[in-house]
Amino acid sequence: MSYQLILTVFDIICFMSASINIEDFDYTLPEELIAQHPPKIRGTSRLLVLDRSSGEITHRSYGDIADYLQSGDVVVLNNTKVIKARLAAQNVMGKTRELFLIEKHGHDFGIHKHKVLYRGKIHAGEILRIDGFELIVSEVMVGGLAIISGEVDLLKLSEKYGSVPLPPYMKRDASKEDTERYQTVFAKDPGSVAAPTASLNFTKDLEQKLKTKGVKIAYLTLHVGLGTFLPIRVDDVTKHKMHSEYFEIPKETVQAIQSAKKSGNKVLAIGTTVTRTLEYCAPQILSQKPQDLSGEADIFIYPGYEFKIIDHLVTNFHAPRTTVLMLTATFASWPHLKHTYDTAAAEKYAFLSYGDSMLIT
Repeated sequence: MSYQLILTVFDIICFMSASINIEDFDYTLPEELIAQHPPKIRGTSRLLVLDRSSGEITHRSYGDIADYLQSGDVVVLNNTKVIKARLAAQNVMGKTRELFLIEKHGHDFGIHKHKVLYRGKIHAGEILRIDGFELIVSEVMVGGLAIISGEVDLLKLSEKYGSVPLPPYMKRDASKEDTERYQTVFAKDPGSVAAPTASLNFTKDLEQKLKTKGVKIAYLTLHVGLGTFLPIRVDDVTKHKMHSEYFEIPKETVQAIQSAKKSGNKVLAIGTTVTRTLEYCAPQILSQKPQDLSGEADIFIYPGYEFKIIDHLVTNFHAPRTTVLMLTATFASWPHLKHTYDTAAAEKYAFLSYGDSMLIT
C-alpha cells in the first residue's frame, strides 16, 4: 500500500469516526532532544518545511520563511507578553508558598486581586508576604486554585519579584537569559503565562525581509494559558474539554486577512495560538465588515476539522498527546506529521519551546 493511500485511509477513518483515540497520536520523544536553552542567537534555529499535499520534507533555516511567501500574503503574529508569573511568598510561620498567576482574561487583570495556582497549604484569610508586601488569601478554590488580593499592583509585584514561568520539562530555574529569550521581540500586551513559542525565533530582520517582499505583517493578542501545553487526559479526544483563552483581534488584522482572501493570497499563522484565534473567529472574519474582535476562545481542533482562515503554519515540535500536537496533526495530517517528527528526531532537531520550528505549507 502506498504512503499516499495510507494517508487517505487514515483521514477518512478520522473524519468518520465518532471517537478518536489519543493513543493514536503518541510518539517517543527522546529527552536529549528537548531544548533546555534558546539558540545563542535569536533567529538561527533550523526550519523543517513540510508540504502537506505531497509529504515532501525540506531542511532550511528559520529566516527562510520569507522564501515561501509572496507579495500580498499575510503573516499573523501573537503580540502577547509573558508575565513573570511564578512568585514565592512566605506565611506567618516563614514557610514558602509558591503562587503562580493565571493568564489574563479580559481587562480586569493584575491590579489588586488575581486568581493563582498555589503549592503548599494555604487557607482563606491567611496573610502571605513578599518582601514586606502583604497579600491576603481571599478564597481557596478547588483544583489548587485560590484568589489573592492586596494593596499593591500584583502585576508590578510579579514583574519585580516574580520569575519567568519556564515549562517544567526544562527542569531548571529561570535565568536572566530567559527574561529576554522567553519573550518575542514584538511582545506588547502583558498577560500570558507561556510563550507563543513558534515566534520566539522571529526577528526584526525577518520582519523587514518580509515587508520588503510585500508581505503584510499583522498582529493579534491571545493570552496563553497553562492548559495549552498540558497532555490530553481522556482516551477519547472528542471528550476533551478545552481551556479558554482571552483574545483581541484588531480591525486592521481582520481587514488584511479579508483582502488576502479576496485576492487569492495566503495567510500564514505563526504558531498554534494565532491559529486557534483566527479559526475561532472565522465566521466573523469571513462574513462581517472589518471590526475589532475580542472574547474567550475555547476551540479544540482535532482531525475532521476544516481550516477556514490559515493556509500555512509555522509551529514548533510539540509534546505527545497535547492539544497543540492535535491541531498540527489536523493541519498536516497525522501520517505526514508523524513521518516528519520521525525525520526531525533522526536529524537531531531540537523539540518543544526553545527548539527548532517547522513550516507546513
